[in-house]
Amino acid sequence: MLLTITTTHEPASELGFLLYKHPEKVQTFDQSFGKAVVYYPDVSRERCTAALLLDIDPISLVRGKPHRQTSGPLDQYVNDRPYVASSFLSVAISRVFGSAMAGKCRERPALARKSIPLRAEIDVLPSRGGPELLNRLFAPLGYKVTATRHSLDDKFPEWGESPYYSVILERECRLSELLTHLYVLIPVLDNHKHYWVGDQEVENLLSKGADWLGAHPESELITKRYLKYQRSLAREALARLRDEPDSDTEGNVPSVEVGHIQEEEQLEASLSLNDERLGTVLSVLKGAGATRVLDLGCGEGKLLRRLLDERQFTEIVGVDVSIRSLETAASRLKLDRLPERQRQRIRLMHGSLMYRDRRFHGFDAASVVEVIEHLDPPRLAAFEQVVFSHARPGTVVVTTPNREYNVRWESVGPDRLRHRDHRFEWTREEFQEWARGLAEQHRYEVRFLNIGVEDAEVGSPTQAAVFEQVQ
Repeated sequence: MLLTITTTHEPASELGFLLYKHPEKVQTFDQSFGKAVVYYPDVSRERCTAALLLDIDPISLVRGKPHRQTSGPLDQYVNDRPYVASSFLSVAISRVFGSAMAGKCRERPALARKSIPLRAEIDVLPSRGGPELLNRLFAPLGYKVTATRHSLDDKFPEWGESPYYSVILERECRLSELLTHLYVLIPVLDNHKHYWVGDQEVENLLSKGADWLGAHPESELITKRYLKYQRSLAREALARLRDEPDSDTEGNVPSVEVGHIQEEEQLEASLSLNDERLGTVLSVLKGAGATRVLDLGCGEGKLLRRLLDERQFTEIVGVDVSIRSLETAASRLKLDRLPERQRQRIRLMHGSLMYRDRRFHGFDAASVVEVIEHLDPPRLAAFEQVVFSHARPGTVVVTTPNREYNVRWESVGPDRLRHRDHRFEWTREEFQEWARGLAEQHRYEVRFLNIGVEDAEVGSPTQAAVFEQVQ
């Protein structure tokens, strides 16, 4: 499958800065479903085109998965996946052009914020709803849509038309807007996703659609298709888009699916990194003299278990948006079997880091362990306000991966994130710049800790910031 993006903004070759991909190089990125290749077929001052080519291996997707459901015995051998734009293309856009989609450009920050003439071409795009659906989705966003329909087979016209189109989208806008719209709407047009859809996909949709989806006339259709018609997820997403209360959720702290958690734990297992990370956070909380502690984004409760073992902590509260994660935490902590005195020390809350919550007030300390990297930039700004402006614990401990260290893992390397749910990973300089700015703005002092074995060249695998409120 092939996506090309063209601009005539002068100098057009600056498209390379926006995409963080050099026009004179052909770059290849390994994906779990094949390879993504970025190259520039046309580069001049007047016109520049970048191409994202996906080479998908459909057999490897099902190899070793005997219980995978298919539409027939030949489905894994005969299908359109290598040729037709789908959710695989959305995944590749987020991984290969992640910084551009987030609106970041270190070399040309003003250009990243500027509307420029852009033209996106997708060779084969399914529209299960015909050309009318293409226009219903893209025209309200300001795009000129040109669609050429393909027949099923030119030699057999009686077979009729296919659901496949060659599509051209033209608009003057920010590159980040174009990439975000493609990321969300390609799977919607295909009306299918090739990966598990759970709580995290609600967060993906809301973060990517924060600036446009709520006002889109087809927001309900987009939401339902994007979330594969899972009613509870669609209901939650639509309620939050419309700022309505929903019975199933109160916000959008990031929730990482169990499989993805295990994926990251396997990567870090050789370093015993998670144990060291939790031990460091526990030491900081004890050293701060905290007795009432809030674990924000508590997940399955591993830090809560350690806090419960320390008599110093008289009130321990774990918060997560995922009901599933909270149920797992309750089971692992054996809350229903704890002695009454122990049970009174700990509770789990369904809540969000994106919205003010009175229940977050009055705590001595808060931990935010491997959470911020799952937030898109607009959500990160909301998190900052909720934690540092409104809740204002005396001490806040934040841990996050050090991207520089990724080169020490062959399975990751310098151009990939540690796992698929991360929206970004910061270098040491980027993390410290963010933390110092946050501390200055909200009247905290901040210090930094290295977690894991420190490499002389790239630092430690995890970095932490300890914020202490200035009295």
